[in-house]
Amino acid sequence: MHSTPSRRPPPRQWARRLGEKIVGTLDEQTVIVTGGAGSLGRAYCLALADEGANVVVADLADISPVVSEITAFHGTAIGLEVDISEEPSVDRMVAAALQAFGRIDVLVNNAAFFKTVTAGPFEDIPVEEWDRVMAVNVRGAWLCSRAVVPTMRDQGGGRIINISSNTVWKGVPGFLHYVTSKSAILGFTRGLAREVGKDGITVNTVAPDYIPDRILLDRYLGHDEAVVAQRSLPRTQTPDDVVGTIIFLAGPGAAFITGQSFLVNGGSHFQ
Repeated sequence: MHSTPSRRPPPRQWARRLGEKIVGTLDEQTVIVTGGAGSLGRAYCLALADEGANVVVADLADISPVVSEITAFHGTAIGLEVDISEEPSVDRMVAAALQAFGRIDVLVNNAAFFKTVTAGPFEDIPVEEWDRVMAVNVRGAWLCSRAVVPTMRDQGGGRIINISSNTVWKGVPGFLHYVTSKSAILGFTRGLAREVGKDGITVNTVAPDYIPDRILLDRYLGHDEAVVAQRSLPRTQTPDDVVGTIIFLAGPGAAFITGQSFLVNGGSHFQ
């Protein structure tokens, strides 16, 4: 006897558009996503909004398309132009988030300097570019975390989710500054988790593999095929593949998980 498959319920965004009341895992929560205008950041922002969160889309790039996309489906979002490597800019971001929503529950440290970096031997990396990568990828995560922790502490807890990279486990040549910066995120996560755990704040890392978009495909045409061949799940990775881990770590099911690294790479590398 064959059972009739049940109909899949409509996505939350359709339910919202039809005016139904949906209770999400992140209802009434405020989430800041740095680098929210990029392809990966956009996916995070849409998924978090779909779970009911108030989303702060922070980026130096144009954030208006992502904000418009969220609000079109009755989600709640604001967009802020932020340079996470600069302390005053980060402080303004946090102040604006608090003014808009009154609380900050989750920080996703997603912004990174990568797509325009110089690929090549480590000795040819310009000093200025090395410093810029470290300023955004490492100092930026520290500044943003430092800025939100006092509010999270006063609220009795919070979540910090840092985005690293599968290149840390591969040791990819030609991008030593990027790989080094993303390796630093692992130590940053573990050290910070020890310091803020007493405040009910969890700190974890998510490390995606290579996710091609238009800009990366133009620069590294053919690279994705080689990466796919190394995976246990041999297909191209998309931003949506990472979304579930972000939602889990931001939600109530991850309340007792901290200091950990989650490799979302299709089985390219194991730990």
